[in-house]
Amino acid sequence: MKPILITSGEPAGIGPELCLKWAESRSDLNEFVVTGDVQHFKILAQTLGYRTEIHVIDSVDQPLAHGALNVLPHALEVPVELGLVNPRNAQYVIAQLQTAHDLAFQNHVSAIVTAPVHKGVINDAGIRFSGHTEFFQSSSNVDKVVMLLAAGTFRVALATTHLPLKEVSAAITRESLSAVLNILNDEMRSKFGIVTPRLAVCGLNPHAGEGGHLGKEEIDVIEPTLAALRDEGLILSGPLPADTAFTPPVIENHDAFLAMYHDQGLPVLKYAGFGNAVNITLGLPYIRTSVDHGTALDLAGTGKASAGSFIEAIGTARNMLKSQKI
Repeated sequence: MKPILITSGEPAGIGPELCLKWAESRSDLNEFVVTGDVQHFKILAQTLGYRTEIHVIDSVDQPLAHGALNVLPHALEVPVELGLVNPRNAQYVIAQLQTAHDLAFQNHVSAIVTAPVHKGVINDAGIRFSGHTEFFQSSSNVDKVVMLLAAGTFRVALATTHLPLKEVSAAITRESLSAVLNILNDEMRSKFGIVTPRLAVCGLNPHAGEGGHLGKEEIDVIEPTLAALRDEGLILSGPLPADTAFTPPVIENHDAFLAMYHDQGLPVLKYAGFGNAVNITLGLPYIRTSVDHGTALDLAGTGKASAGSFIEAIGTARNMLKSQKI
């Protein structure tokens, strides 16, 4: 199998440190390639007492070392002060993402796993950037992608992502909702190996609109969309009131949930699995997973950052690759 590529993300944050911490306990490092600044990795390893050797490679197609962190080098623009982001290194971060996309798109790597980046400092550098999800969507030239977070088999996808709350209702149309649910259904089958996905769909309003008394989006948009998709063979529950949707019996009987907006579904998912949850982008021509947390600048260089979500993101990518072959 082609290697999985890991981007080390914001150099002043915990991403490079997580790569080193993860590598300490692995015996299969020849299955992975990490992007980043070689000297930065070496300094971090020495500072934190990590013993994994840094092995520099020129290409992901060359033989990889078994007992070393295989690094595809990207050079920092300026030296890093841990915990302090610098806009001058923003292009370094973007270059890692572009390399990851290019190699995955051209089938030189089997999947992408991303360590966290700092959106603010990238924008401060004059580079418009709203997140990994949107970057890989634009680079892949696909019309629609879906953000899915998973904690084990508890999975929550989003109908809308990074929007102000006042813009959410207008963004949920029959066309957009249908596209999201079709991607979610298709990817549950093709990348998770679930032959007949069971999907639970939340309403937008309190009590799923209370029959139109608390909002009409369910009547006008969500219910007709679900009815049409059921006619096409999708197994859909809802629209469900969000305050009772995420209960154990409902979770046990569904393979994934669709929340209407970011803070409707993700607080529940992160409460259930924070530190071990995984962010997955559906709808891309390749597998991409990520951690469920940010750069944790206050922890950078302390050795205290948990690698739990990072390890889960890598494991999820590997499991998806296996399911994809079913």
